[in-house]
Amino acid sequence: MDLDDAFANAAYIPQADDYPPRWAKKAEAFRETMAQNHRARLGVAYGNGPRQEMDIFLPEDSPKGLVVFVHGGYWLRFDRFSWSHLAAGPCAHGWAVAMPSYDLCPQVHIGDITGQVAHAVTLAAREVAGQVRLVGHSAGGQQVCRMGADGVLPDAVARRVARIMPISPVADLRPLRHTRMNEALALDAAEAELESPLLATAPSAPVTVWVGADERPVFVEHATALAAAWNASLVVEPDRHHFDVIDALENPESAMTSALLQD
Repeated sequence: MDLDDAFANAAYIPQADDYPPRWAKKAEAFRETMAQNHRARLGVAYGNGPRQEMDIFLPEDSPKGLVVFVHGGYWLRFDRFSWSHLAAGPCAHGWAVAMPSYDLCPQVHIGDITGQVAHAVTLAAREVAGQVRLVGHSAGGQQVCRMGADGVLPDAVARRVARIMPISPVADLRPLRHTRMNEALALDAAEAELESPLLATAPSAPVTVWVGADERPVFVEHATALAAAWNASLVVEPDRHHFDVIDALENPESAMTSALLQD
């Protein structure tokens, strides 16, 4: 198997280059609207450095709880500014949504990103009372899975996590050691195993694994294997690929938003 090809998403998505500018435009418009309505706390620092910041979007009334969305990009690209509009669904149901950026490889290792995301979740949980629900896409799916591991989050925060939803997660990092990406990721065998949700004990919180049916086969395989290993719910959504599977979070009435927020 050509592993570089197996993990290549854009090459198999029509008009793939159109997606990032479209995401950024929608996200900017959402931030502006929320800021004008005094429902956005932008650039909240959770650590050191300009990328260790998050935006928190607030519902109209007191939050029912907190959703944290962790973006993807193979730990190599993107930041919180492309995804703000995905807070619309949970916010409409009365939930606050935190969206952190984090440092990227090769400046840091994936394990360092795990620590940064844990700090972001912890700080956001101090700012917003109630349950915590974690959702992430692709590399962000790997990250929210890691938040469910013992000792990653403080016990007081971990006890508040009521659901974890990895969307199209990279669940097994070991194959990435044999891709060109590893020139930047610098994964060794020990880190690849530690950071692979598929090799970890299932979290105590309920997990819903979500993936698009039209994704690259490796992502469907990872999602299916993770759901089986963790005895988790699995949704394989028809007619969705890696770039549009997350669109449903913007819709308050979508099945994805409902699954994320269900009791």
